[in-house]
Amino acid sequence: MRLFQDFLDQSKQLNQARKPVELFYHPPKDKYKIIHQKLVIANLPAPLHYINFFSLIGQPNNPVFCNQSEISTFALDTVTTLSSSSPHMAGQLNAYSIKKQCKFQIDQNNNTDFKFGDREHVLGQFPDFKIQRQDNELSLDLNITTTPLLSHFVHLKFGFAEHWSIVAHCEGQITYKDQKFEIKQNGAFEYARLVNFPYLPYALYVYQLIQLTDDRQMILMHSRDQLNNILHSRIYIRDLQNNELSMLNQRVYFKIHRVFPKVKTVNQQEMYLPREFAWQYQDENIQIDIQAQSRGDYKFGLAAGYVGSFSYQAKINQECYVGESGYCEYIDCRPLKWQEIDKESQASNKITNPAPIMLKK
Repeated sequence: MRLFQDFLDQSKQLNQARKPVELFYHPPKDKYKIIHQKLVIANLPAPLHYINFFSLIGQPNNPVFCNQSEISTFALDTVTTLSSSSPHMAGQLNAYSIKKQCKFQIDQNNNTDFKFGDREHVLGQFPDFKIQRQDNELSLDLNITTTPLLSHFVHLKFGFAEHWSIVAHCEGQITYKDQKFEIKQNGAFEYARLVNFPYLPYALYVYQLIQLTDDRQMILMHSRDQLNNILHSRIYIRDLQNNELSMLNQRVYFKIHRVFPKVKTVNQQEMYLPREFAWQYQDENIQIDIQAQSRGDYKFGLAAGYVGSFSYQAKINQECYVGESGYCEYIDCRPLKWQEIDKESQASNKITNPAPIMLKK
C-alpha cells in the first residue's frame, strides 16, 4: 500500500525537490467537478484573532468534505462558502446552486472570476487576487499577492487531484458588524481541483495554521480513515524572509489531551472537538513541541465540521513562540469508539500509509 501511495501521490517528492510546477486555477471544467479555494489569515488582533474564506464547489463523495444538509438540488450543483472570525457569528455558512446562483468565468483579461450569489466574489490570476464579501455581519475587501513559497498537500499522478497552498501577502479591510479593521499581513492562499471520485477514505481531517512571525508560518495537517489508520501527518514550515520551505512527514504526532462535550451536527454526525491538544516532532536536526488551548469559538460549516482558533506555546529547537491566534479546522466522522479511546499511547500509533484515494469497483 505504501508503494502504491508513493506512486500515485507525488506531493512528498515535489515538496522535497521544490521542482517548478505549473499551478492551475480555474472553475469546474472537463473532468474536474470539485473545486476548492481558501484564504486564511491568523495572528490577527482581538477580537478577530483570525479570518478565513472557504469555498467548495461541488460536494465530494465523502462525509468529511460534504455538507449533506446544504444540498438542495444535487451534489455537483451545490456550492458552500464559509467566512468567519473569532467573535460570535450566525451567518458564516452559505450555500448556492451553481446553475441558479453562481457565475464562474474567465474574463477578457484572463482573470478567473468566481461569483457566489450577491455575497462573495473572488477574482484574479497569479500573482494578484481579490476577495470581496458583502454581508451585514462580516464583510471582506482584501487584495492578495502570492509569493513563490508553495507547498503541495496532494498532487496525484494522471491529473486526478491536486491541492496546493502558497504564502500570500494580504491587504485590505475587514468589517465585523460596525467595526472596521485595516490589515496588512501574510496568510495562506489555497486551491484544489479533483475529479469526482466515487470514494474518498478520509474520516478525520485536521488543519491548523500558526503565524509564528510576520514572515514565518507553520501549517499542521493530520488525517485518518474509518479504521483510525493515519493517512497523513505533516508539518509545513515556510520562511518568507529566508525563502525557505520544509515539510516534515515522519514521526509527526498529533495528540488531543482534553475535549469539549460531544456535539451533533445538522448532518447528525457526533464528534468531540479538541479543547487542549499538542503536536510533536523530533529528528537529528529539529525538535518541535506545540501545546495549544482552544478558544472555544468553534463555528460549524467548514465542509461537515468546524473552524475556530486557539492559543499556543511552540518551541522549535531553542526558539520559543507564544501566541493567542492560531487557526484550526476540525472534522471528525470516525465511529465514536475511535473518538473516545485514546489510541495515541498504543504501539499501533505508527503512521500507516494507505493510499489517499481509493476507487470502488
